[in-house]
Amino acid sequence: MTTPIFRVIKPGLQTTVQDIGRYGYQQFGVSPAGAMDPYAMQVANLLVGNSLGEAVLEASFIGPILEALCDLEISICGGDFSPKVDGQTVQMWKSFVLTKGQVVSVGQCKRGARTYIAIAGGIDVPTVLDSKSTFINGNIGGFKGRALKKEDTLSGFPLIRKPFKSIHPDLIPVYKKQLDIRVMLGPHDHLFTEQSLRQFLSEGYCISPQSNRMGYQLNGQKLEHCKGPDVISDPIPLGGIQVPASGQPIILMADHQTTGGYSRIGTVISVDIPKLAQAVPDTMIKFSQIALNEAQRLYLERQALIKRLALAAK
Repeated sequence: MTTPIFRVIKPGLQTTVQDIGRYGYQQFGVSPAGAMDPYAMQVANLLVGNSLGEAVLEASFIGPILEALCDLEISICGGDFSPKVDGQTVQMWKSFVLTKGQVVSVGQCKRGARTYIAIAGGIDVPTVLDSKSTFINGNIGGFKGRALKKEDTLSGFPLIRKPFKSIHPDLIPVYKKQLDIRVMLGPHDHLFTEQSLRQFLSEGYCISPQSNRMGYQLNGQKLEHCKGPDVISDPIPLGGIQVPASGQPIILMADHQTTGGYSRIGTVISVDIPKLAQAVPDTMIKFSQIALNEAQRLYLERQALIKRLALAAK
């Protein structure tokens, strides 16, 4: 039976319900949405005994202040937002128990950009097209299709399992303001000049403040097209790097559009998406090329790690 679990005292800058994403509906114009940092989200779920894809709270840049309306087991993973319970600092990347009436405050990010709050038993919001994720631009999913507001009440299925689980420190990412991001070139790399391709893989690009869950706009030396930026609209993948007429790349993130008519110079590999998800404005990015088989190997290694963590958490 569903139970009220949190009262929102302060909502933070943008706190939404997200799960692993809404896949299989792009052909109908529906963005996948989902957690920007799937690694932190999945680990948060594992630490409280949830399934990997269970919905969590994603807080961006400034986190929420929440009052527990019952006893809860939670974990907080991702960017360091200096979380506290009743004013006392609590450890991240570890599960712990909140008792009814306690207040958890997730402050302003010190390192990283997003953090994830998982609740043992999960969050009770409607499943829309096979996902609980919030897609704000479409006003669907999550809690009423929007970010949390003051005095909202979240409900869930609270469980107290085996708290005080944690992961090895070596598995906790270090969030930096200089990133090496690996990409596979294409599908439109032939539409750029040779000089621009060399430039893309050698020059640094800075994440602009005009960046959000839909995409990261980058600032750097202009990339030149051979005959203009436009192509026949085709499907957009997570991590696709569009280059419009401005010549400034845009990395498409979780809330990306489903199709696009700008040429794409490359695609960020899956295992580097979590690093990008934790990047703040003014972060410098250096791109390097990687082969498909190597990208696949890294992806399989990451999935194997998640599976090992899931087994260890049982």
